[in-house]
Amino acid sequence: MAQVEIRLPKMGESVTEATITNWLKNIGDTVDMDEPLVEVATDKVDNELPSEAQGVLIQRFFEKDQVAQVGDVIAIISTDGGDVAAPAAAVSTPAPVAQNNAVAAPVVSSGQTTETTSASGKFFSPLVRSIADKEGISGQELDTIAGTGQEGRVTKKDILAYVANRGSQPAAAPAQTNNVSVVQKPAAPAANTGGGFLSNIKEPVVLPMEGDEIIEMDRMRKLISEHMVMSKHVSPHVTSFVEADVTNIVNWRNKVKKEFEKREGESITFTPIFMEAIAKAIKDFPMINVAVSGNQIIKRKDINLGMATALPSGNLIVPVVKNADRLNLTGLAKAVNELARNARNNKLKPEDVQGGTYTVTNVGTFGNVMGTPIINQPQVAILALGAIRKLPAVIETPDGDFIGIRQKMFLSHSYDHRVVDGSLGGQFVRRVADYLEQFDPNREL
Repeated sequence: MAQVEIRLPKMGESVTEATITNWLKNIGDTVDMDEPLVEVATDKVDNELPSEAQGVLIQRFFEKDQVAQVGDVIAIISTDGGDVAAPAAAVSTPAPVAQNNAVAAPVVSSGQTTETTSASGKFFSPLVRSIADKEGISGQELDTIAGTGQEGRVTKKDILAYVANRGSQPAAAPAQTNNVSVVQKPAAPAANTGGGFLSNIKEPVVLPMEGDEIIEMDRMRKLISEHMVMSKHVSPHVTSFVEADVTNIVNWRNKVKKEFEKREGESITFTPIFMEAIAKAIKDFPMINVAVSGNQIIKRKDINLGMATALPSGNLIVPVVKNADRLNLTGLAKAVNELARNARNNKLKPEDVQGGTYTVTNVGTFGNVMGTPIINQPQVAILALGAIRKLPAVIETPDGDFIGIRQKMFLSHSYDHRVVDGSLGGQFVRRVADYLEQFDPNREL
């Protein structure tokens, strides 16, 4: 019987695993070549994986919400319609995909396929058991680890965090007070920042009151939460604010938008105009376009601008415009529109959300005047664009000053004070505002 193994493909430079979110075919179903077989999610993006063969799906090695490593066999397709095999248990435990620099864990052999329980009745997956055995963690000690998985189950991430912080603090029972109990959460592995940061974090566990609704975070919200908390721990954030007069830009866009749409089949928004100014300012201040690794500063060659994009689900994703400084305004407009469209329709590819060196977020979309954005690690700065508003302003002319109505907006620049001082952070955002204010109202597309 001819069989084809379907493996989890490599889906990006830093992606090592993916969560199975939905099987599109059941055991015994006929599958065509390149027909979508399974939906998977990484810490970067969600994807449909096409079948690499035509035949009948006879075996699945992972089920919904379980995590597979790149290269793992996730299914078998019989190309000559052979017998359906008995369902195989998964080789990995369900767990949220780890964000960024997850510690590599031992691979569990396919022979270990069933979950086991401790003396207290808690369930532990073979993967967790394997790590515990390797690290010399007894069953009694394993029982003390707080789990963040489904029904409080200990995940790979939980046990790795525990190992990294093992022995620093004794396990303590939750101390309950009214509707809040404070527990000691296993600390994440400390980043090498030269001086380190808090190694132990206490967070409240809030008990619901009568009538409260409990909403479980979805996978993406959990990843965003972890990434934001990590960023605030890694980088001391400072924010500088500048107000920019964008009257010329508003008037110019109003003048050309119909012609541009007719000619290019695309709308032109303010975002590509702002990105053009940001790319110019980065070339003037290249030390904004860096990353930090321990005590080393990595100066990026390319200018890849991430644009924070709100999804219909309420979550956020950051697709990246690669080499933004090499694109003209028309190219930037097309790139921005395509990425935004694909983000809303869940069509982004893994490479579309990788490689960003600086991020832009538009809080003005929601009517906000300004914001204090959190840095998108491992970058060192992020710019928030506020709402454009008509305001009275003093206008200087050779014949004297007068009051007029101008279109103004705030730029909020958050930066990592480990490597970006107030001088650099402030000068950079001022330079962006200068480029916006010097925009040529007679510019030709």
